[in-house]
Amino acid sequence: MFVAISIATGLAAAAADTLAFTELYEKGSDPSAKTTALAGSEVEIVGYMAPPLKAQASFFVLTKMPMAVCPFCDSTLDWPTDIVMIKTSSIVDATPFNFPIKVVGKLEVGFEKDPETGFVSFLRLADAVFERL
Repeated sequence: MFVAISIATGLAAAAADTLAFTELYEKGSDPSAKTTALAGSEVEIVGYMAPPLKAQASFFVLTKMPMAVCPFCDSTLDWPTDIVMIKTSSIVDATPFNFPIKVVGKLEVGFEKDPETGFVSFLRLADAVFERL
């Protein structure tokens, strides 16, 4: 474990367990034992910010691989299976899609539909902060 610092907000986050995209699921859509065990805890995940779903949003989608086009806005693209919704406490300043970022937040597991956007997520980091690596 280590302490992550958010350049974006200037706040230090509590010590967080790391969680890699490869550790999210056992097989198919079943969460791994590690994911289930860390639910409700502060975790750190490194990935890429997908292009925003909408302007002035307080959330974004973290992906395992860089994506130049929003995977949810183009029906010809494959829906990525390894994504995590990131919910922040303020409007997100988009980071270029090809720069890795480190995100720290409280892991939430289970289906949730965002009432404003209709976006459905299974894994989320709430009250998250992030920094570009």
